[in-house]
Amino acid sequence: MHFETGGEFSPATRNRAGSGATGLIQFLPETAERLGTTTDVLARMSPETQLDYVEKYLKPYTGKIGSLQDLYLAVFRPAAIGRAPDAPLITRTSHPTAYLQNAGLDQDKDGVITVKDAVEAVQRTTAGVTYPAGPRGTAGDGTGGWPRGPDPADGTLDPSAG
Repeated sequence: MHFETGGEFSPATRNRAGSGATGLIQFLPETAERLGTTTDVLARMSPETQLDYVEKYLKPYTGKIGSLQDLYLAVFRPAAIGRAPDAPLITRTSHPTAYLQNAGLDQDKDGVITVKDAVEAVQRTTAGVTYPAGPRGTAGDGTGGWPRGPDPADGTLDPSAG
């Protein structure tokens, strides 16, 4: 959510590249419709209310998300969950509009956004970020009581967190 909202955590965050995506995980208009709402309605929700839609969106991936990579892919390109880091997600030739809207993820500017490109963009953007105290938070530990996120050694979720 930090990555998708540019650190704002606002349910009203709109995609600046023109995809029509909105919110905490950048719901596309067709995704919002499948969830029984619209991006305009999502944008007017409180963050807490929109989290209900994030949960509804992620529910089908229960048991399939075991790493930061899998979690981000569930949001960005669900069909790629579990794929190798060098697997292509979007290419300039196969999906030109989607590529242009996400070209910033293409680290080597070769016209191919790979799993590794996408996940490393999230890791770079969120490295060193600390969060305010959340509902389960303990002051001063830098996590706000939220799950600690990826293990910096291997990118997997820390099973002892939260």
